[in-house]
Amino acid sequence: MIDAHHHLWDLGAVDYPWLMEKGEKRFFGDPTPIQRNYTIDEHIELAGAHGFKASVHIQVGAANALEEAKWVDKIAKQNPSWPMVQVAFCDLSLDDCEHQLDELQKLSSVVGVRQIIGRSPLEDTISGTNTLLESDAFKAGLQSISDRGLSFDLQIIPELSEQCADVFSQFQDLKVILCHAGSPYNRSKKGIAAWAEDLKHLSKLENVSCKISGLGMFEHNWTETSVKPIAKTVINQFGPKRVMFGSNFPVDSLSSSFDDLYMRLNNIIGIKNTEDIFFKTAQRTYFSKLSIS
Repeated sequence: MIDAHHHLWDLGAVDYPWLMEKGEKRFFGDPTPIQRNYTIDEHIELAGAHGFKASVHIQVGAANALEEAKWVDKIAKQNPSWPMVQVAFCDLSLDDCEHQLDELQKLSSVVGVRQIIGRSPLEDTISGTNTLLESDAFKAGLQSISDRGLSFDLQIIPELSEQCADVFSQFQDLKVILCHAGSPYNRSKKGIAAWAEDLKHLSKLENVSCKISGLGMFEHNWTETSVKPIAKTVINQFGPKRVMFGSNFPVDSLSSSFDDLYMRLNNIIGIKNTEDIFFKTAQRTYFSKLSIS
């Protein structure tokens, strides 16, 4: 099995300003409990206990993105028995985007790029990332990563789904992976219904797949029952061959243990979908150049 979305950090090796803020509650909760090193050894212990044998590291807001990517690449090389690839950060809207991508592609573990467009409504208004979809430079950057054979991890809020579909429908050769089920932050019955309707704009695009991940960020006391409608909607809209599992650890450790996270979602996903969602989709998407079983 493959964990298609997790993070690692060594606070002595790479600087993560957002992580070390004191007294600053974020949309995903209070980061204080995860203001510590989270190593590959710890992740292997947690995930390996349930049969996971490989993983995808996702960039996580380092002060220096290339420094983070080089550190992750080193960790991947040091642990050949645990195949790990990474999705690195690149600001696709900048003039030096091509140079950034050239440097990232010197690292054998880099298979894709994530530049977050939407985290939560309040934070996006402050950061301005939700304007990226209107940027011609950003779209040129998307074309570049498509030409280079890299994928794009898409993190948005539901309200941006239709606009995203308009943009990403222009890049049909680009593999797009929707993070965190499209971030259904409003967990009311009305909110889930609106999210499910918004999701249709992206699920109809054949080049877009979706991760069942990060479901604890907007519901810190989530249960199997509370997230079942979300996971089932994702599977029904995308089909299991375009859905994959991601733990989002250690961020989601703020809302559950790895054991509970895996067991609850495994119960929802069901035996008939296990091979696709826990392995084959991620293998096709991220590990096409590596042989894993």
